[in-house]
Amino acid sequence: MNTLSTRWSFLIVLLLLTVDSGELMAIEEAKYSVIEQAGDIELREYSSSIVAETLIEDDFEDAGSRAFRPLFKYISGDNETNDEVAMTSPVSQRKASEKIAMTAPVSQQSSDDGWLVSFMMPASYTMSTIPKPTNPDVRIREIPAFRAATIRFSGRWTEKNYREHLGELQAWIEQNELTITGEPIWARYDPPFKPWFMRRNEILIPVS
Repeated sequence: MNTLSTRWSFLIVLLLLTVDSGELMAIEEAKYSVIEQAGDIELREYSSSIVAETLIEDDFEDAGSRAFRPLFKYISGDNETNDEVAMTSPVSQRKASEKIAMTAPVSQQSSDDGWLVSFMMPASYTMSTIPKPTNPDVRIREIPAFRAATIRFSGRWTEKNYREHLGELQAWIEQNELTITGEPIWARYDPPFKPWFMRRNEILIPVS
């Protein structure tokens, strides 16, 4: 599938996820508490969480679109839980794997080989109850509780926009004499059809 087709699939599926009979569906978000706030920057304590993630070897702006397909297939039933569901009118029978609720944000962070893109899993799951992916490119990982400096901003999903706000956040961390303990994470909370000036984007940098 080419990049343009993938992006249109991403848009259509997110529209179906967020609209149900004309009403917006509630989407579970990552749990955190705010320790300190300075404008659009916050120091937060995040609870532990479970993510489904995949490694994409592509540039910054295309990695998210390419990763969406295998991750969405996983939460839509491409996993090892297979329950039979009897269907009527018409009479039919099919295998229906477990579906996992969509949560926010979709996160993206750098790795040596490309970008790790992840979907946060609902808090009701544990590592022992979360369905195992059938796709070897998707892995399940538990993230321990951590502290992070974050910056919130709107705008398009471009590397330029990301780098500009990353620099602002790094400067704040230095001024407040915090120690960076992990790679920056780019979090997107909104579907691509939402106007760019209304989007909620964040960058998280783990700190001590």
